[in-house]
Amino acid sequence: MLEPLAMEVPITSSVNTAVVPVPVVHNPRARKLRSAVWQDFTKERRADGSCVAVCNHCKKQLTATSRSGTTHLRNHLAICTTTSTRRAGKRRKLIVRRILHNKTSNDGHSGDGHASGEDHDNDSTHFDQELSRRDLAHMIVQHGYRFSIVDDVGFQKFVKNLQPQFRMVSYETVRADSMTIYESEKLKLQDVLLKIPCRVSISVDMWRSNTQMDYLCLTCHYIDHANDEWKIRKKILNFVHVEAPFTAEQIASIILEKLHEWGIDGKLAAIVLDNCTSGEIVARELLGALQPRRLLLLNGNLFQVRSCAHILNLTVQESLEQTSGIITRVREMIQNVKFSQERFEKFQGTAKLLQMDQKLLVLDSPNNWPSTYLMFDSACYYHDVLMRLAEQEAHYSAFLTAKEWADVKALTEILDALYHTMEKFPVENPTANLYFNDMCEMHVLLNTWRNSPSPVVAQVADHMLTKFEGYWDLTRPVMAFASILDPRYKMKSVEYFCRLIYAADQFRAKTTIDDIRQTFTNLCSEYEQSANSFKNPSALFYSGTSNSCMSSVYSNGDDFKTFSRITLSDARRGLDQYIQETSSGQSFKSDLDMYLEEPVYRQKEGHLDNFDILGWWRSFAAKYPVLSQMARDILAIPVSIIPLDSEARTLNEYLSTMDPSTVQGLVCAQDWLREDTEVTSSDGHADDKAARGDELIVLPK
Repeated sequence: MLEPLAMEVPITSSVNTAVVPVPVVHNPRARKLRSAVWQDFTKERRADGSCVAVCNHCKKQLTATSRSGTTHLRNHLAICTTTSTRRAGKRRKLIVRRILHNKTSNDGHSGDGHASGEDHDNDSTHFDQELSRRDLAHMIVQHGYRFSIVDDVGFQKFVKNLQPQFRMVSYETVRADSMTIYESEKLKLQDVLLKIPCRVSISVDMWRSNTQMDYLCLTCHYIDHANDEWKIRKKILNFVHVEAPFTAEQIASIILEKLHEWGIDGKLAAIVLDNCTSGEIVARELLGALQPRRLLLLNGNLFQVRSCAHILNLTVQESLEQTSGIITRVREMIQNVKFSQERFEKFQGTAKLLQMDQKLLVLDSPNNWPSTYLMFDSACYYHDVLMRLAEQEAHYSAFLTAKEWADVKALTEILDALYHTMEKFPVENPTANLYFNDMCEMHVLLNTWRNSPSPVVAQVADHMLTKFEGYWDLTRPVMAFASILDPRYKMKSVEYFCRLIYAADQFRAKTTIDDIRQTFTNLCSEYEQSANSFKNPSALFYSGTSNSCMSSVYSNGDDFKTFSRITLSDARRGLDQYIQETSSGQSFKSDLDMYLEEPVYRQKEGHLDNFDILGWWRSFAAKYPVLSQMARDILAIPVSIIPLDSEARTLNEYLSTMDPSTVQGLVCAQDWLREDTEVTSSDGHADDKAARGDELIVLPK
């Protein structure tokens, strides 16, 4: 756009155009030249008293009166004919909105950028090469981009147009910067884990690269209460290469070494080894090393747990081997329908004739029981269609007989219940209380199916029940404790389901209930002893007599420093302790007694699935200090994680080509930066985090 001609100062012979520098005279009312545009112009006064702005580059004179403003000056810079001014104009039109850390904008709000988002005259924006370089590495790690993206011509062109001043870095430089991010974030996480006042739980997974290199993934689960807001966290601690062949003892040794490096070997609550090679042996080795230190809950009786999904997977997969014959028959029937063009056309025509909605005719994958259920379900859906095909091809033996159809339908009912129970598990950041009722309901169903009039159902259910009880006994105490710590149920769920499961043996039901209650009480006692043994500040103000009180304050030699740590709240706690210890004739009730005596928490209707158990315990932490500490530890145990098959636990081709130290750095750093990847769209809603196929690694959430 052309600049207004009226703004230019005509130079003719009839007018004295001589200009002189504006004399420097102190005038307190004179307006300061605040606009950044005056870096490229000089204000001078003409002989007739008017002022002009002289371009420092092309020496063109433009009006500079107080009413003319500076817009025409910026317009001139944008089209100035000299090379230097043209570059300057481009820079002004391409103001880079870079993010400045810890910068406060002029309006008093905390700034997040290198530059403000608006082109104000008083902008003091600047470009920072080092910060931009760190941001580039941060982006590559966060989103799993290739290091070689810095060599892509298209990416280089994009960055050059966005910020011409940025000097593109090399592959090796961005790799080194990425490892620096890993080391920095590792120190931050280590500091967090050392300071959290609760136990952590660990899950262990074995991964493999495309080049057949084995990796051990160690993941930490805990409840973070930063900013007085309880949230469950999951952080990958290590993704370490394991030399093959390896033994369970070597795996246990690596786990112990890494836990010690992180400083959390003394604060473990439980460990999940579902995806770990020889998990039982590994657990036994870990217990042998940790039990002598007396740092495990209930001397290690709660140490190893299995996830609910893993229990159901093992139960169903091993039990379906009893029905391999009928599964093979269904698989052959569907194969012969799907892969014969003539027969498939008949199948589609018959389904259309019967006005059936289109549904996929599923063929299962061996050793994958959910796909077997989907195959059975689709076969039952098209039962009438397949029966008509069988009538048309009576000579063809691939179709099922009436008895086989009855068995398929009966097995489908069992698998349907199991499948829909499994569907409940993929919840983001689940707490351990969520699935106790579901697992107990499954136990009840297996008892019922075992008495089914259908021989195939009774046989499969009996085998499933035996497997289920064997796996469930290991995890039931932890999940029962989590249910007790759910204020909506307390002991009610345990009592109800035990009596239902052992309806034919009420003595066993009572014994099971009493065992769970007593074990929970013992665990609570451990926490109480731990809390009493910890020398809290309130003890400094009262420990029997006033003399002992003051002596305890000055006990360590650093008198002033120790005394300065005493706060008014500590004094109030000391008063509470004094009242408690000197009051006679009053019965003392523990956290557990008060908690169980009070009625269960009832939610408002319509909000049954949105109960925030962590928020509840945060609110009642002062009332139940011991139980709230237990809740932080027990509810974080990952009993509902989804175990992945071996194919899902395989590194992609990009990571498989890297050395193990780089793989660990990228996998861990990407996981630690995951919280920063939440992007808010223009309508204010968070990004749905849908996978787009370009992630470094797909890890279970």
